[in-house]
Amino acid sequence: MCIALPCRVETVDGLWGDVAVGDSKLRIRLDLIEDPTVGEWVLVHAGFAIERLDESEAQEALEFIGEALGDAVA
Repeated sequence: MCIALPCRVETVDGLWGDVAVGDSKLRIRLDLIEDPTVGEWVLVHAGFAIERLDESEAQEALEFIGEALGDAVA
């Protein structure tokens, strides 16, 4: 099974960026997102941002994941 997490972009440094999901921080690649910006939401899979999300989509996905995993990431 594969899962992607909605994360908020905190820093952008070329092809690399730092994102946050809950209390966790991740260093990810931004190759697949054109002109990523701090503050936007992205879907992260296998260490890559693969898609942009608006905040309501991100929150909805985090709530669903939280329910499924017992609030481990929400």
